[in-house]
Parts: sequence; structure tokens; C-alpha cells
Amino acid sequence: MAALFPRWSNTAARASLLALALLVVGVPLGLMAFVRSSNASARYEPVKQPIPFDHQIHAGRLGISCVYCHATVMRSPTAGIPPTQTCVPCHSTVWINSRELAPVRRSMQTGKPITWNRVDRLPGFVYFDHSVHVNKGVGCESCHGRVDKMSTVYQAKPLTMGWCLSCHRMPAGQLRPVEAVTVMGYTPPVAQARLGPELAAKYHVRSLTSCTTCHR
Repeated sequence: MAALFPRWSNTAARASLLALALLVVGVPLGLMAFVRSSNASARYEPVKQPIPFDHQIHAGRLGISCVYCHATVMRSPTAGIPPTQTCVPCHSTVWINSRELAPVRRSMQTGKPITWNRVDRLPGFVYFDHSVHVNKGVGCESCHGRVDKMSTVYQAKPLTMGWCLSCHRMPAGQLRPVEAVTVMGYTPPVAQARLGPELAAKYHVRSLTSCTTCHR
């Protein structure tokens, strides 16, 4: 009796099964890798703002503290966006009539706030409280990078769940004295392996990795 299928059909069947397996496994893995890449998160991509605010000058050369502009970071889940009135005391005699600061003048005249563009974006299902972190000794640069060296600010860290969990599992490695949370280029006065556990005990820092910690 003649065979129903030619010999090459066995090879074709095996190749089809292999391709199906690679598709089932490879596509999810590829998507998981993509969402963690800088292409998906726009990491390192400078975010254009309505005013060319240069952090390298303000936070770096002039040494203005983060909390001067982000005034609610120590007491609120959000760091806060500076109102127009925050810019005026410094710029009342410096560059106030420049083309770059036209949005500031317009905001003062109309009473409408300047619309700043978000740099670090978390999904809507992720809860993050700035005040909890900074009051436990997590420095601004731990999540935002060296903004004092950025002319135009960009997302410096991956902000993925795995990245957050790596700190939540061993928070002592990221802790510093609360009075130093805004210091850029911070260097611990003693070995972090010694300082971290001491600060964790002092600030009652816990290793929180349950889902409800960030997903509420």
C-alpha cells in the first residue's frame, strides 16, 4: 500500500511543531524584553519642556536644593511641580524679559500654571509615595539619577518592577541620612554595608515585597 504522505512531510511536521513552540515561547519572551528596554520606556530620552530649564545650572552650578522646586516631596506622595511664583524671586532681575521666559510672564499675567511635561512615568496601576521613600533615607538620585548633570532631564533609571523589587528586597544598600537625600553625588561617610543596616533600624525600614505594597 502506498504511503499517504511523502517522506518530507515528517520533516515538515517536526519543523512546524518546532516553529509553533518557538512562537508560543519566543513571542511572550520578546515582548517582556521589549517593555523592559529603553526603547519602550523612553529611558535616556530628554523630555522637552515649555521652558528650557537647565538642571545642570540650577541644581548643579547654583546648588539649589530639589525641595525648593519640588516642595511637597517630604510630605506628599507626589514631589510637586513648582508654581510660577517659585521662578519669579530668582528671575525678577535675571532673564525675566528673555524669550525663553515668555511662558513665565504669560503665566503671571493670566494666572494659568505652566504645563510641564512628565519625565518619569509609572503605569496607572503602580502606587509610589515620594514622602515615604525620602523620609526613610532614599536619595533623589537613587531614582532620578544625577539631575545636577542634566541640561534637559530624562528618565535615568529603568523603573521596572524588577528594578524596584531589587531595592525593596535589600533596602539597606540604598539608604542615606535623611538630611542627605537631596545631595547629588552622595558618598557615605562609612562603608554602606555598615551604615545601611544602622539607618534601616533607625528609620524602621522594612523589606516590603508583597503585591499590595505597590498595587492597590
